[in-house]
Amino acid sequence: MVLTPEHERHATHDVTNQPPPLAPYDASEDTALLEGLRREGAGWAEEGIRRLGLRAGSVQAQEWAELANRHEPELRTHDRYGNRVDEVDFHPSWHHLMRVAVGEGLAGAPWADDRPGAHVARTAGGLVWGQTDAGHGCPTSMTYAAIPALRRQPELAKVYEPLLTGRAYDPELRVPAEKRGLLAGMGMTEKQGGSDVRTNTTAATPTAEPGVYTLRGHKWFTSAPMCDLFLVLAQAPDGLSCFLVPRVLPDGSRNTFRIQRLKDKLGNRSNASSEPEFDGTVAWLVGPEGQGVKTIIEMVNCTRLDCVMMSATLMRRTLVEAGHHVRHRSAFGARLVDQPLMRNVLGDLALESEAATTLALRLAGAADRAVRGNADEAAFRRIATAVGKYWVTKRGPAFTAEALECLGGNGYVEESGMPRHYREAPLLSIWEGSGNVNALDVLRALRRESRSAQALFAELASAQGADARLDAAVTRLKGRMAQTSEAGARRLVELMALTLQASLLVRHAPPAVADAFCASRLGGDWGHAFGTLPDAADLDAVLARALPDGG
Repeated sequence: MVLTPEHERHATHDVTNQPPPLAPYDASEDTALLEGLRREGAGWAEEGIRRLGLRAGSVQAQEWAELANRHEPELRTHDRYGNRVDEVDFHPSWHHLMRVAVGEGLAGAPWADDRPGAHVARTAGGLVWGQTDAGHGCPTSMTYAAIPALRRQPELAKVYEPLLTGRAYDPELRVPAEKRGLLAGMGMTEKQGGSDVRTNTTAATPTAEPGVYTLRGHKWFTSAPMCDLFLVLAQAPDGLSCFLVPRVLPDGSRNTFRIQRLKDKLGNRSNASSEPEFDGTVAWLVGPEGQGVKTIIEMVNCTRLDCVMMSATLMRRTLVEAGHHVRHRSAFGARLVDQPLMRNVLGDLALESEAATTLALRLAGAADRAVRGNADEAAFRRIATAVGKYWVTKRGPAFTAEALECLGGNGYVEESGMPRHYREAPLLSIWEGSGNVNALDVLRALRRESRSAQALFAELASAQGADARLDAAVTRLKGRMAQTSEAGARRLVELMALTLQASLLVRHAPPAVADAFCASRLGGDWGHAFGTLPDAADLDAVLARALPDGG
């Protein structure tokens, strides 16, 4: 049958009223991010961040992310001859992502950079490059976090730190000292205890060589098992201690690191998470025996900062996707972005995203100044990082679900990328301590480290008098701190987080943004779902700031 022009005009597969692809886009086109970068002392890095943002939003980089998640890592326990190798094979796209991340200084590089703001620049880089794939942020984060712990054993740091802080990605398993660059992981949790690491049963037995032990035991959740080095907790004669475990020993032989299986996870599928078994595994003591938690806690502080950063990144990425969709999609006779209720949803998401990004950069600034000797910033960092980790990662799943809903059925389809982002979000509230662990850590800081509470209130005092709702929240916070029990820790930490975010926005964001945030988060004029901002909120100003291309 020959089609007539009339048939051609009614072809059922004509595509109309669908948005074009988002990529290429500029992942650094984020006013809150760039302002925070300058404010926290890393304005010198802006050109590099903008360049990285364009690369992150490129068609190529977005395709790498999609392929790395579609083709998941595969465990290879033995070679063709039956020799135990315990290697994990990754899709080439994973290696492309890793090469850029390490090359751009998103792993250990800030520890070798004397410029003030180096740690802020790294966080800002994560906020833009993380808009590709979240999974490869795990080994870069652990490598970054391993440096301060490793410095507790200077002779080991002298050997390994120059390679951990370098910008060369070298994925082959070889003698660490012979490689161009190294990655570090950590093995803390075990199946019987999880976050309660003091229940660990992995045993460390001293050898005749000082500082050298052998380990025997099983770890429950060790991600990125192809890293070169791992910081591992094990029970030594004097108690729980921290050890350095290389995959390859100095003589070139493979250390015993038997990967029993890879975890079948909800998300984070581009990254391998494993259960390694140690049996005569050679390890070097890091820090004194019996002080494993004290040695490795600085590593946890660093990775908790990255949990905040990664959650803020997912928020921004899904907000951009939602904004792009509603600008190009029409329903009921008007563009979605022009419809009042959708604008309220998008504006509410924009507020949450800016608050998360601003807090992440403030925490990075505190970390940067703390490692340079600022005691006040160290005290602030101690409590504020746990507060931010609790709250921002808790908001992530609800945020990504709402952003996904902006796309309707399109957002529920894997091709949109939104399901992948949605599956990533819950991980960040679990990794480095679940919500309860972080809430209790905040209580611990308040009760044992009075300087941390003083530093937090000094930060809040810098916005005193600027907004009556914020002042009232600070008063409520002081009253609640005096009577909070463990059962009420979540309510306390939530109020701390909202008050801290509000104080940052009152000081640094435009009045329309600060007013809408205080009204909806502190003023009581809000609902429990996103998209319930009060009628007085200046949505035009909020959206123009968050989504300048037509918000």
